[in-house]
This record gives sequence, C-alpha cells and structure tokens, in this order.
Amino acid sequence: MFKKLVAIEPVSLIPSAEQELQTFAHEVVLYTDIPSTTDEIVRRIGDADAVLLSYTSTLTAEIMAQCPDIRYVGMCCSLYSPESANVDIRYAETHGITVTGIRDYGDEGVVEYVVSELVRLLHGFGQEPWEGMPREITGLKVGVVGLGKSGGMIADAMRFFGADIAYFARCLKDEAEARGYRFMPLGELMERSDVVFCCLNKNTVLLHDGEMQRFGEHKVLFNTGLSPAWDEPALLEWLGKGNNHLYCDTLGALGGAHLLAYPNVHCMNVSTGRTRQAFDRLSEKVLANIHNYLKKA
Repeated sequence: MFKKLVAIEPVSLIPSAEQELQTFAHEVVLYTDIPSTTDEIVRRIGDADAVLLSYTSTLTAEIMAQCPDIRYVGMCCSLYSPESANVDIRYAETHGITVTGIRDYGDEGVVEYVVSELVRLLHGFGQEPWEGMPREITGLKVGVVGLGKSGGMIADAMRFFGADIAYFARCLKDEAEARGYRFMPLGELMERSDVVFCCLNKNTVLLHDGEMQRFGEHKVLFNTGLSPAWDEPALLEWLGKGNNHLYCDTLGALGGAHLLAYPNVHCMNVSTGRTRQAFDRLSEKVLANIHNYLKKA
C-alpha cells in the first residue's frame, strides 16, 4: 500500500474507480483542476509516493527531483514511448521510479469520428459533395500512416466500406498484408492516395515539404494523433491548393487556433476518443496498473 497517492489533475476515472483508489493508499488526494505552474505541481505532490496525472500536465525531471518520495507514477493517458510521454521516463528509470501508462482506450470513438466526417464530405451532407456529386467510400484510395492500434482500426473500417488500402509503417505488418493492405514508401503512398489518415505518436512529424508536394491537389488529410504530423509551412502551402481538406478533432492535433481561419480546415476542438466507454476502459487499465505494481512491490 502507498503512503500517499495524489492525482495532481483530473484523470477521468469513473466514480467506482475513484472509490477503489482509496484502498491503495493511507491517504488519497484527487485534485479537480489543472495546475498552472511547476511550483504548484511540486506543492500538490509534496511527500506523496504515488502520483497520477493525465495528458494536460508534464512531470519533468526538475519536478521529480523536488519530490524525492515518489516511487510510482501512473499516467492516466497513452504511453507509447519515452520521447512522446509527458513524464520524463529517462529520469524516472535512473531514480527507481516506476512509470506506467495505458493504451487503446479511446480508439473506437476516433474511428467513428473519421468515418462520420469522411461520409459527410463525400456525400455532401450539410456541404457540397467533394467530387461535385455524392460518392461512396467504395473504391477510394486510402493511405494510413502509422499502423498501430488506431491506424489498424481505421484501415479495417475503410476496408469494410470497400476502400483500397495502402499503409506506411516502420516495418511490414504481416497481419496487414494478410488483409490485403499494401506497404508503400511514404512519398509513394501520399501520391497515390485520395485520403490519408495520420495515426502517429505524439511529437512525430513525417510529413515534410516533399511528402506534401507529392500529396498534391484534391486530397483529404486526417490527423488522429495528439500533435501535428507535418511541418507547418508545408501544410500551409498544401492548404492553399485546390479543394484540399484537413480534419483534426483537437487543436493539439491541428497545431493551433490560427489554422482555424482556413476554410478547408475542419476542427471540432473536442477529443473524439473521450467517450463514456473510453472512460470505463481507461479506469480499468489504470487500476490494473496499480494492482500489478503493488503486487510486485
């Protein structure tokens, strides 16, 4: 059992999960607002040996150095790599601090979002049809950049509707090839695709000037990651070309509110993965991580 467990910001756990947290520590403190400064984060942690946080705050080496009692950090958000994490994983590893994160809890909502927006564009629901008259996803040339869990789910959804799927990833995916998805170099994929879905880890930029030039005109780009997948100057040049459309659910994925001024930029400014079911899955995985840590400690 922990001495003190602190959630330094809202962590989106369902009420029953918050109640279960009380069994993991002698003292549990759950903050309901986001700390505005590093000093405030240090103050909230204090002498806690367990810390929970979501994706809106950052736990730096400087903060952890001022809180020497920490031995466990539970990220109530996605953890894919040290480079993309909002916790200094390297510092934690060298100071005996265990960091856990979760994956694959909000992908279903993201898939529903991209299907909904693409169908509205193609059919012209509430807008002019993209090709002048309504069309189906059937036969659409789709490229998926990053074939992890969410990218794979989007590819499967597009395949269900009859799209022609190609993908780019760090390596060939046997399961993707078995489904008929073709691996392509990134530039080639951009050039052949009508619609491209970027499903990359946070802070991963793969679309530079060359890729966006090859993407060309009359194309659709979706970014489902937590940060932009492109160099902004290259994106702006592409947005100025004929009948191109960019879709992101959040401003973080878009890169800033200034891009909302472009009429062909579509951003709902809401995280489409944050559904009731996603909170259920998130809560289960956060609690399981704590259970597993305490069992081994």
